[in-house]
Amino acid sequence: MDGAHYAELTAFMEIHDTRSFRDAALRLGVTPSALSRTLRRLETRLGVRLLNRTTRSVSPTEAGALLYAKLVPAVARLEEAVSDAVAHHGAPVGTVRLNVPRLAAELILMPNLLRFNAMYPALRLEIVIDDALTDVVAKGFDAGIRIGERLAQDMIAVRLTPPIRIAVVGSPGYFDVHERPETPHDLSAHRCVNYRWANTGQLFKWSFRGPDGQIEVDVEGPMVVNDTGLIRDAALAGLGLAYLPEAAVLPHISSGRLVRVLENWCPPIPGFYLYHPSRHQTPPGLRALISFLQASNERSGSAMA
Repeated sequence: MDGAHYAELTAFMEIHDTRSFRDAALRLGVTPSALSRTLRRLETRLGVRLLNRTTRSVSPTEAGALLYAKLVPAVARLEEAVSDAVAHHGAPVGTVRLNVPRLAAELILMPNLLRFNAMYPALRLEIVIDDALTDVVAKGFDAGIRIGERLAQDMIAVRLTPPIRIAVVGSPGYFDVHERPETPHDLSAHRCVNYRWANTGQLFKWSFRGPDGQIEVDVEGPMVVNDTGLIRDAALAGLGLAYLPEAAVLPHISSGRLVRVLENWCPPIPGFYLYHPSRHQTPPGLRALISFLQASNERSGSAMA
């Protein structure tokens, strides 16, 4: 099999995975029209239609499903052989594309980037900040980082941090004119800066745990955003209360710029996980990043817990 034939099969597998010519083209770095021509060449060469496509959907034919099932283990073996050869030759090279929320970038990636670059100078990280639950495969990413083990089909989750404590905070100036809440129900009398999920449009519910179990509170206030960094900045400016992972605001609590309330009502939540597709052998660059981040977490202990 020559290189052109392998490229045709790879193109078919990407379209099959994403169910989209546009998304598959993005992952492969080609135009959708070029990808469509590649698939037509493959179908012409095999003499069989592999994918049914309309303006709205793409789905495999019976022949396409059979071919895909045969290709998956074969390609996995090929990629494993290549990965082993690269690992034997030296350090991984190339680009690792990550989709991460702002907090993960600030708390996990940024503090470690200099040391990671020193260890793997031939590896480049491409980081896209995104708090939504994006389909990393469809959008062409190698991996994503999110709070909690939220697994899509055919994904692997790798724990990066211990469970995380939540903190409700406000500025000293805010509490100069507002009484501190004693229970979550007191939040109805407070100005709260809240988060709206971009993918669903729903407002985030503040969750607490008390003697009678879990409590979810709908809060209101002067600002709703979809960026946790802006929520923290608004709290620092005295605009209202914020509900954020402790590690994101701990330096400001320690310096006195933020005051913590409702601490006994705030339970730990699942920590950060890195998740990536399980269909193929993990690329050497991504494997190196995962090992590095896990080792960094072990060194830092429970700093984020």
